[in-house]
Amino acid sequence: MFDASYIIEGQNGLVVMEYPLFKVNAAEFAEYIKALGKPVVTDITDYHLGGSDQLPIVMPEGMPKFIEGPIYGGMMKGFAEQFGETMVDLPTQQATEVPFGSTQNYAGVDFRFDRGAASDFPGSMILIGSQVCYTHWAPYQMHMSPLQLGSKEAIDAELAATKAELATGAKYFIGGHGGLVEKPAVEARIAYLECLKKLRAEKKDAASFAEALKAAYPDMPGDIAPLAEALYK
Repeated sequence: MFDASYIIEGQNGLVVMEYPLFKVNAAEFAEYIKALGKPVVTDITDYHLGGSDQLPIVMPEGMPKFIEGPIYGGMMKGFAEQFGETMVDLPTQQATEVPFGSTQNYAGVDFRFDRGAASDFPGSMILIGSQVCYTHWAPYQMHMSPLQLGSKEAIDAELAATKAELATGAKYFIGGHGGLVEKPAVEARIAYLECLKKLRAEKKDAASFAEALKAAYPDMPGDIAPLAEALYK
């Protein structure tokens, strides 16, 4: 799943994002935090609940309700059945909901909360200290998951969101899935989405779309078939 967790270090405190869900990763994460010798001011959770039961939690607008709903709840129930005791206990404290269009300061660092892709609501785009742009999915170079791009309409939504990421002027780009990339990767993702849009308009079925996408990106990792099926369902 390429899940990623982050620590933002301020002068006198820390902000964590997307605390790990599995015990082994959460323990490693906690040890690293301890070694930094600074208190954790808050945990920002955008889609990925983890082992942060003792921390104050903030979530982007709409996320607390979504997490309590049947889609997310069903996913977490499935994880619990599949992974059992390897998962941490999920947090039970009430989260503070942050409105889109607002800037919050945690540990002396500004966090600007804006809407992410319309197809990924309530996922957000968070600009951290004017240098790092966080979204649910980092624009790393592989074929997009149907979990992110689940319909023809989602192409335009993701294209608009990726252009908005680039327009922030951030130096680095990160995500709840995927690691750190820089501006060229975002520009490449925009070109990729524009290619998807063109091929989806030209090709009549998933098979011909997949063949054309493979020809356009012969060396790109990832599975084309599920993406093609999602775009033609």
